[in-house]
Amino acid sequence: MQIEHWHSERDGLLCEAAMRRKLEHRGYAVSRYDYAPGTFFPEHDHAVDKIDGLLSGRLRITMSGQEAVLEPGDMILVPKHVTHTTEVVGEETAVSLDAVRIR
Repeated sequence: MQIEHWHSERDGLLCEAAMRRKLEHRGYAVSRYDYAPGTFFPEHDHAVDKIDGLLSGRLRITMSGQEAVLEPGDMILVPKHVTHTTEVVGEETAVSLDAVRIR
C-alpha cells in the first residue's frame, strides 16, 4: 500500500483547505465525506485511480491482502480496479477527502 503522511514542516498545518490544495495541485477533483462511527464499506473497487486523505478520525483499509489504519494527515492511493474494504475505527467521525484523478 502506498501511504503518504502529512509533514507539518513541509506541508504546513493540517487542515481541509491545505490538503485539498495539495490534491488539486496533483490533478485531482476533491470531495469531502463525513463517515459516522461504525460505517463499513464491503469489498468494492473504483473505475479510476483515487486518493483518500484523512482529516480526522481513523479508517481501516484492507487492500491486496494488507491492512492499514489511517490517522489524520494520511493519504492512501487506491488504484483503479483494486478491491478493498474500508471501515471507521473508534467512536470519532472520520472526515475524509476523496480525490479522483482528472488530469
